Amino acid sequence: MDQMDLNLREDEDSAVMKTIKGATTGLAAGTIWGTIVATWYDVPRVERSVALPGLIRTLKMCGSYGLTFAAVGGLYIGVEQLVQKQRMKRDFVNGAVGAFVAGATVYGFKGRSIQTAISAGSCLAFTSAVLDIGGRTTRVDNGKEYYPYTTEKRSAT
Repeated sequence: MDQMDLNLREDEDSAVMKTIKGATTGLAAGTIWGTIVATWYDVPRVERSVALPGLIRTLKMCGSYGLTFAAVGGLYIGVEQLVQKQRMKRDFVNGAVGAFVAGATVYGFKGRSIQTAISAGSCLAFTSAVLDIGGRTTRVDNGKEYYPYTTEKRSAT
């Protein structure tokens, strides 16, 4: 699959759908991360007869991390799509701008500080630019088709 095919498949989704997918993925990843953090650090030891407070605290942490990651993911993809549409270019700058806005907005709001906003936005923008310049993928395309679409019916034997 060459770059032209990848671009055509990527354009099948609208900007709104990509934003929703980004927020949903962020929500799922944040919830999982919140579970890990709650398990390792902040949840008090559960006693035999008093399990409910530990469970409530764990769920609050999962929700907090999930909503934070969802906001970052949704803002990142939404701003990236907006910048791409305005600039009419698809390059690393779109992702860097989206990452800066997402980091500065979400983590600046949580930290209640301009310095935190600029630091978080800059870190996310740098990370996004490095990943985008490096190839924008975590897998190497080896030409294998993992999920072939077949139209023939399988016989029930």
